[in-house]
Amino acid sequence: MDNSRVYKMSFASVYPHYILKAEKKGRTKAEVNEVIFWLTGYDTDMLQKHIDDKTNFEDFFAGAPQLNPNVSKITGVICGYRVEEIEDKLMQKVRYLDKLIDELAKGKLMDKILRK
Repeated sequence: MDNSRVYKMSFASVYPHYILKAEKKGRTKAEVNEVIFWLTGYDTDMLQKHIDDKTNFEDFFAGAPQLNPNVSKITGVICGYRVEEIEDKLMQKVRYLDKLIDELAKGKLMDKILRK
């Protein structure tokens, strides 16, 4: 499967959709950011720089300070794929983020989303 189209998409083009999805279900932009920070190790300034620079997903994840050591606890199906079984590591990271945003929008408690 060719995932290059996804990898070249700018994070900034998808980020508003993450926020909209969460806000439609009563969650906040701050919660979306918290999920992103937890997964990637980014802080507010670094995230904003990626948004301003229209960084693509490939570079967004390549530049992440540290993927959270608890990502292996993210399991389940997103977009028809079990995230824990995705072999392409970059696509797996993209789907981890999708899964976390999905859990946020479904009303899951933040402690559970962040695997505490």
